Amino acid sequence: MSDVSIAGDPLAWPHLAPAPLAHPSTVGDFAALARRVAADRDRWAPLVRYDAITRWYARLETGPGYEVWLLSWLPGQGSGAHDHGHSSAVMTVLQGELTELGAGRGPRALAAGTQRVISPGYVHEVVNDTLEPAVSLHVYFPGLTQMTPYPGHVLRRQTTEGHGPLLG
Repeated sequence: MSDVSIAGDPLAWPHLAPAPLAHPSTVGDFAALARRVAADRDRWAPLVRYDAITRWYARLETGPGYEVWLLSWLPGQGSGAHDHGHSSAVMTVLQGELTELGAGRGPRALAAGTQRVISPGYVHEVVNDTLEPAVSLHVYFPGLTQMTPYPGHVLRRQTTEGHGPLLG
């Protein structure tokens, strides 16, 4: 048993999470940082662009040991199966809806306001399979230096629930 299975996921209750620190160092700190940036719509909304060929992305912020990225997703766009190497991530959907497919689990709908914690080395795929554009925010810690693609890797669309807490 783990602490999370005994006490529940502390990140599932955002109002109990601490305010972001000047130098985040825990998963909770990075989730709080993502919520702070997400709440500042005037900061990120004017930067959003859409590209009909590929997902659009821009780095919003860097700090000691982390990076914050903004991504846009037109209908039908996806990441392909990949992992984040040695980096953990907190993904927050800012608008629209995305679907995440993970190794060993079925699809997970991620609506606006949902946060997802992703462990280093976890293979997943994110797609916009709706008819509306979507925008997401990604905090990588440490900063993203590797994103391993798994071309031709098919993630299962129907199975049991899997890794990582879902926040939102």
